[in-house]
Amino acid sequence: MAVAKVLQKSVLTLFMLFIAVLLLFPIVITFVNSLTTAQEIDTNYTAIGRISEANASGKGMPFANMKWLPDKVSLEQYAKVLVDNPKYLTMFWNSVFMVVPIIAGQTLVAALAAYAFAKLKFRGRDPLFLMYVLTMLMPFQVTLVPNYIMADKLGMLNSPNAVIWPGIFAAFGVFMMRQFMLDIPYAYIEAAKIDGAGHFRIFFTIIVPMIKPGLAALIVLLFVDYWNMVEQPLIFLDDPFKQPLSVFLSRMNDGDRGIAFAASMLYMAPMVLLFLYAESYFIEGIQLSGIKG
Repeated sequence: MAVAKVLQKSVLTLFMLFIAVLLLFPIVITFVNSLTTAQEIDTNYTAIGRISEANASGKGMPFANMKWLPDKVSLEQYAKVLVDNPKYLTMFWNSVFMVVPIIAGQTLVAALAAYAFAKLKFRGRDPLFLMYVLTMLMPFQVTLVPNYIMADKLGMLNSPNAVIWPGIFAAFGVFMMRQFMLDIPYAYIEAAKIDGAGHFRIFFTIIVPMIKPGLAALIVLLFVDYWNMVEQPLIFLDDPFKQPLSVFLSRMNDGDRGIAFAASMLYMAPMVLLFLYAESYFIEGIQLSGIKG
């Protein structure tokens, strides 16, 4: 039995290591190419532009020359993105000015609404929560037309507000924080009420300190989701200079294939740093919230 368990654990470890390598491979290749000169990138990836020619002629498919280490380490791609291409920084701050209000607003709204759904007793609470969560199950395409019409009526089209306000009142945060608060004993709230505390005092002095892991997990998930959003800005923002970096990134390599790698690394950096900073809270919050997958 002991030998079988060791063998099973070894096979599982090797399998997970293989999956980890597959997932990290694109990131490693992107990082390596971001430190490569433009001339070397053009030489290594010239074959990609010949794929259509190969298909038309019936010849063998050409392959790109991917390297683990560049012939010459260079930061010129980062200089081109940050210095020679001011649009990148403009779109970067567009993303920041959209994502930060969404995260702050949805976190506050979700925590307060979750407290009401989890700890307050009122008529129709559970059916109302069910109806609220059903909106989370609808794909973006279903709610696109109503949201567009409402934004048009409110005069918010081609404005960041058309993206920010629907994001603040999204249902995912409420669902996640309610699942987290269900495990908090109601006895804490009853004891605070006996001491004369109101709901807002109970929420900010008792509930909030206990749900810090859940809030951290929610912030990380929201940041990843809205930092990568594409559909909402494309639909609601006609002006390209108002669109976030997630939309602009696909156009970074027009005329210069190399800077796309450096731009991609800079684009991933905030998400990686945030996750590393809040990793322990994030894992604990996901475990205690009961959300799987």
